[in-house]
Order: sequence, then C-alpha cells, then structure tokens
Amino acid sequence: MQNQVILSIGSNQGERLENMEQSIKMIHQNVGTVIQVSGVYETPSWGFESAPFYNCVLLLHTEKTAQKVLSSVLKIEKKLGRIRKVSDNYEARKIDIDIISFNDEIVDAENLQIPHPQMQNRLFVLIPLKDLKLDYAHPILNQKTVELIKNCIDKSECKFISNLQSPLDNFSLEQFNYIAIEGNIGAGKTTLTTKIAEDFNAKTVLERFADNPFLPKFYKDQSRYAFPLEMSFLADRYQQLSDDLAQFDLFKDFIVADYHIFKSLIFAKVTLQEDEFRLYKTLFDIIYKEMPKPDLYVYLYQNTERLLQNIKRRGRSYEQEIPADYLDKINKGYLDYIKSQTDLNVVIIDVSDRDFVKKQDDYIFILEEIRKKLVD
Repeated sequence: MQNQVILSIGSNQGERLENMEQSIKMIHQNVGTVIQVSGVYETPSWGFESAPFYNCVLLLHTEKTAQKVLSSVLKIEKKLGRIRKVSDNYEARKIDIDIISFNDEIVDAENLQIPHPQMQNRLFVLIPLKDLKLDYAHPILNQKTVELIKNCIDKSECKFISNLQSPLDNFSLEQFNYIAIEGNIGAGKTTLTTKIAEDFNAKTVLERFADNPFLPKFYKDQSRYAFPLEMSFLADRYQQLSDDLAQFDLFKDFIVADYHIFKSLIFAKVTLQEDEFRLYKTLFDIIYKEMPKPDLYVYLYQNTERLLQNIKRRGRSYEQEIPADYLDKINKGYLDYIKSQTDLNVVIIDVSDRDFVKKQDDYIFILEEIRKKLVD
C-alpha cells in the first residue's frame, strides 16, 4: 500500500499558473504519482502585503516517507527559484509546496509537522481540498473538510481561476479494460500490478502462488514434484480467473492481473518431461479456449542477474536455491511464446536497470511504454 499525501501549492510571483503546472509535473516525475489536482483559486496574500496567490491542492501516491517527501519538494522549490529564508515572517514566493497530510499520521518533528498546523485556518487550503472529494478527517481535530471550512477563522475570498489537468489524464490506461502483467520469478509483476491498480482505481486479480503446497517441495526435488505442481497451478489459475473475472464487467471495469493463464504452459514446458508435457498441453488447450484474453499483455523483462538479486532480497526460503539456468529457460519460454502470439496485443518492457518502486521516473517510464500501445 502506497502512502497517500496531500500537498498544497501556492505561487504569487511571475507566471503563477505556469509555476504551479511546472511544480506538479516535477512532483509527478520525481516524488510520486499525482492522482488528483484541485482547481486553482486566487486568494489575497495571508499575513503580509503582496500580490495575490494562486493556490491548489493535490493528492499524491508515493513509496517515500514523509521526511523524504519533504526533502524532495524542497529540492523542487529550489529548482524553480524559491529561496527559503530562516524567518517566521511571511513573504512573496514563486512557488510554495507544503505537506498538508500524510496518510492519517501525526508527525511532530523539528522540521515537519503533520497535519500542517495551520491548515484548519487557511481557506486557500480547505476550499481546494474540498474539490478532491476525499473522505478526509483531520486526525487531531476529528473534523471532516466541510466542518473545517465551516469553523475556519479565515474569511478571505477564494476566487476560482481555472482547472488544472492531472498528469494521470495523459495515460488513460483504463481504455484497455483488462491488462495482464507478466514476468519471470522476481521481475516485480505483482508489485507493478498493485501499484497501477491503486493509482488508476482498478480491480485486481493476483495469483495465489504462496498457497500452493507443492512449490517448496518442487524446488527441492523438481523431477518428482513438477507434474503435480504444474497441474495444481493450472487448476488453481483456471478456477481463480473464472471466479474473479466473472465478478467484473470486462467491457466496463478496469482490471489488472499479475498473470495470464498461458504462463502455466510456459513453466510446464520448462519443468515437465516430454510425455508429461504432451498430456499437460492437451488439458491446457481445453481450458485455454474458455479463458478471456487480455486487451494488453505486458511482459516485464529482467536479466537473470537482476532476477537473482530480487529473489534473494525478498527472502522466500524455498526460492533461494533457484538456479540461473532455470530462470534463463523461463525467460526464453516467455519470449518464444510472445513471438508466436500474433493476435495478442503485447508490450515488452526491459526493467533490468530500473527500480519502479524507489524511482518514480522509472515508474513513469513504464506507464509511458504502456500508453504508447494506445496510440499504435
């Protein structure tokens, strides 16, 4: 689960709207995924004489901690020409980015207070916050946004100026309806599936791999347990996909799955003996005809060295002895399958040198690669 952060952005110097748009773009590229952006409101400068401010509020999803978010937005302010002075006095500024909320947490550090200690006294925060239609409740005052506005001591005018486009509007991944994200063991398919689902409000279908009783046995004795393992995976995937997809409308709902049933055949071809595979494929072909096909099939390619690092890092004991040549065969099996599927809408994304969890720009790169398939 990603952290949900509310940021307030203000500007009263230079091209105010342009300053805000630029800051939102930089936040989205470097800090986290900007999910929603409020309207822009003009308000008088608060606490000092100066030109009026443009203000907005945005909702952000990020893996970063509150302190890292603070560090990141301060860097963005600096890049945009803001110089923060060591003073309690208010001042005109080209850009001002404040953390208003971080999940439901209360933070009281020397350099950071959350929720923002003055948010309940600032209409230029509360009015835009109302635009987002969040079920927000102040964790200290126990008041919802509407109550905070009603009780706010600030009575200054907040004049609506314009709407701002959310960066996510450029992607429109939900047009695919059903996306299957695949990859080798340790490629990060479940992590990416969950992340996209949270950001785009999608339904998820996640493989129940950890429940398979044959998996630990297989890694200890592959020849003995390969056939029961692959048969149990096939049965479970068929049942899960049939049950889960039946709950959704494949023409209306946006669904993201971290596997496609064809992976069963890919793994079986690597693990089974020739005679076992022939029997297995006969059963698979019957099942495969009944399965809905994804509108987009995403394959996350990672080289074997990186896969082994990821497997070691996530620490599942039964995976630690997976040999490199087994992962090589799985990668080859996927790529051969993809080449053979002329009617499948496929995008292969090489993430060998990318970390889409820790690096927001790597995640945006993946979204861009998927988006390109919309315009092909």
